[in-house]
Amino acid sequence: MKNSPNPFQEWLRFHQARVERALEHALPPAGTHPTHLHEAMRYAVLGAGKRIRPALVYAAGAALDTPAALLDAPACAVELIHAYSLVHDDLPAMDNDDLRRGKPTCHRAYGEATALLVGDALQSLAFHVLVHDPAGQTGPALPAAARLRMVETLAAASGSRGMAGGQAIDLAAEGRKLNLAELEDMHIHKTGALIRASVLLGAYSSPATDDGIIERLDRYAKCIGLAFQIRDDILDVEGETGTLGKTQGADAARAKPTYPALLGPGPAKLRARELFEETMDALATLDERADPLRWIAAYTVERNH
Repeated sequence: MKNSPNPFQEWLRFHQARVERALEHALPPAGTHPTHLHEAMRYAVLGAGKRIRPALVYAAGAALDTPAALLDAPACAVELIHAYSLVHDDLPAMDNDDLRRGKPTCHRAYGEATALLVGDALQSLAFHVLVHDPAGQTGPALPAAARLRMVETLAAASGSRGMAGGQAIDLAAEGRKLNLAELEDMHIHKTGALIRASVLLGAYSSPATDDGIIERLDRYAKCIGLAFQIRDDILDVEGETGTLGKTQGADAARAKPTYPALLGPGPAKLRARELFEETMDALATLDERADPLRWIAAYTVERNH
């Protein structure tokens, strides 16, 4: 007897393929001048990655009955910001990594100067996509007010009070022993801010969304963002390079503060499970349309890469 299909894996594959097509359309063709930069941009974005942040955009929108075509632009935008952050984080001046998503990091493949420009260009493209929606959809467009709210949210999440600020805190913390509050503050900024923005962009796509639903989705997003980082820290200790797609043990080698280092592997896993239970509570009043959000939360604390 064949194994029954996993509804989450089917849903995720469908939306991974959907955002891949949208990203392909949004990115400049490789042959467009300047070709070296555009080739490197496509190298950094296409053909790899879990696409969890775009999946959260689609899942939050689906919970509110938003058509998927209206979610392509925000899904693209968050993935472009995420890809830019990875390119810059991998640079010798930051984490100095050689492997990302199972292949050489962008600066190893194209040089440090080009990698810097790739990050710059992907960041600006993300906001261009949000404003102009070049993903090819021809149906109803997102209202201008919704787009403006999304731009504001994504800008805040990726700036000095969000992801970039979290990276600055991370760099300053290398070799230091942080307490739990300091560690959570770092990851709320570095990882959690963009994950939270992904959920909110999906929520803002629906004009009928009330403040109570937004509050519940925001609580869900904050919990899943932190759980995602805890699982990343655990995988850096327990995972394998071939499965992870990046170098195993890199955090420990750089004496970075992590949840397993601070709490121990067992308590770190327990903390991730507690956060998962909080995500389920946040979604308790939502019907089966929110199941993809529930599936992503479960995947977050169970994944092996």
